[in-house]
Amino acid sequence: MLFLTAFLTGLFGSFHCAGMCGPIAFALPGRKDEGLAFYGGRLVYNFGRMSAYALLGVLSGAFGLGLKLAGMQQSISIVVGVLIFLSVTYTYFIKKGSSINPFSWMPQKWVQHLFQSKSVFALALIGLLNGFLPCGFVYIAILGASATQGLVEGALFMLCFGLGTLPMMYGVSILGQFLSSGFRSKLNKLSPILAFLIAGLFIVRGLNLGIPYISPEIRVETNAPENCH
Repeated sequence: MLFLTAFLTGLFGSFHCAGMCGPIAFALPGRKDEGLAFYGGRLVYNFGRMSAYALLGVLSGAFGLGLKLAGMQQSISIVVGVLIFLSVTYTYFIKKGSSINPFSWMPQKWVQHLFQSKSVFALALIGLLNGFLPCGFVYIAILGASATQGLVEGALFMLCFGLGTLPMMYGVSILGQFLSSGFRSKLNKLSPILAFLIAGLFIVRGLNLGIPYISPEIRVETNAPENCH
């Protein structure tokens, strides 16, 4: 259920991603008349982007594992749900976030060379850096990955999130702005609603209600010392 949630978060959040990361995808080197090299290059870019998500998932899962070992596994989901709720409220209704350039720390000559190169390394590096772009939905996914309480599970959670964003981001990188800004704006308004539903899911999951897949019962093992006779 968690991995499906991650995929749906990426799928519906990808309309927001297209608005923030679209300019980077548009600027990728290559032309459509190059055939397989063009389409394959766009996949390499997205592979680099999802690799960044997986790395973030490993770190988030490790953090969640540490909390689990500390005996806080039942509280993690509730805390994650509350943090997602607060994050979405701040991002969409208070701050109304602005776009941040993930390449701003690089010298301009390097950036120009990177976007002019058609090598696999350059495309993967662009995607990797793009994956670390501050984004509300990436933050939500990272919080969700921490609730998996495992390194591999956290990486898989973020990979599922990345796969959810793939159809939109791959389409944008090939077709450009094939969706009108008005239509994308309407869909983007659904993003906070989805995020609130996800926050609710994590809170319910941590309430230990005994509902399979949604709120499974969490049993805390206790190692009580046996009486010696």
